[in-house]
Amino acid sequence: MSEHKHEIEKTGAVSHIPSLFLGLLVLTIFLAAIFCYQVDSTETAVLTTFGKISGIKEAGLHFKWPYPIQKVIKFDNRLRCFAGSSGKIEETYTADAKNLIISTYCLYKIERPDVLYKNVGTFISAEDRLNSLVRSVRNAIVGKYKFDEFINTDPKKMKISEIEKEILAGVKDSALKDYGIAVEEIGFKQVAVPEKTSEKVFERMKEERAIVAQHYRSQGENISKQIINEADNKKKLKIADAEAEAKRIRAEGDAKAASYYSVFKQDPALADFLRKLDSLRKIMPKKTTLILNTRYPPFDLLNMDDPAMGLKAPLKNDDAPGTSK
Repeated sequence: MSEHKHEIEKTGAVSHIPSLFLGLLVLTIFLAAIFCYQVDSTETAVLTTFGKISGIKEAGLHFKWPYPIQKVIKFDNRLRCFAGSSGKIEETYTADAKNLIISTYCLYKIERPDVLYKNVGTFISAEDRLNSLVRSVRNAIVGKYKFDEFINTDPKKMKISEIEKEILAGVKDSALKDYGIAVEEIGFKQVAVPEKTSEKVFERMKEERAIVAQHYRSQGENISKQIINEADNKKKLKIADAEAEAKRIRAEGDAKAASYYSVFKQDPALADFLRKLDSLRKIMPKKTTLILNTRYPPFDLLNMDDPAMGLKAPLKNDDAPGTSK
């Protein structure tokens, strides 16, 4: 009887082993959840002990004492784009008392989560403080520049990039020191003119463009005058050269004509005959039929019976060009 009882007790003990292992497993998971925590690769954790910062933890699995002894606060360490929590688009004044509507953006990441947690507590509070810092620095720097350096038809006169760099320099050190935030870039999302001043701005821009247009027009007129003067000078030089060449040719022709005239003086009848013959060549082309009175020069040359011509035989067709064949 005792042996049977012993076997029953042994079997019961064996049947409780899986339950024991399951209990131990649940206890291990529970203790791990209480005493361990994991930090993702995109996060940085602040570990506090009795409310005081005791360490900064990077990505991985870490040990901690359960709350309220220790507490873990995680912050996203990725680059973020922040356009402002309040006053995203607001009106400000330039150095020459002109109104501008401006909005900015800010690229930042949490560099010192311990400073952020210690000084402002939460991520939302940090962005509110950053928003106030950017607005105050931006308005102060915008007030140092003139309206023309923001909006201008000449890109060389605009200083938007310089203003952005100056705002970044004014925000960067304070944001990192006071809030643990590393500001990488600050830029303008919008730079506009209020409706009440836009008409004046457009009128002034038109006047500036008109001045520039008049300047170019004056330059064009001066260049045109120079071109015309150069062309006139070249024209006068060419005319002078042509007149000189004409005088030279005329002088050569007169010299040759003088030699011919001396021959004509020796035989006036021959000279008269040659002049009439030359006139006929010019007046009468080939294969021309004329009905005229041959008593009038130079057509009297065709009248071979005229005793004044001093010719006894009629001219051949080849000798009197222009006669009808």
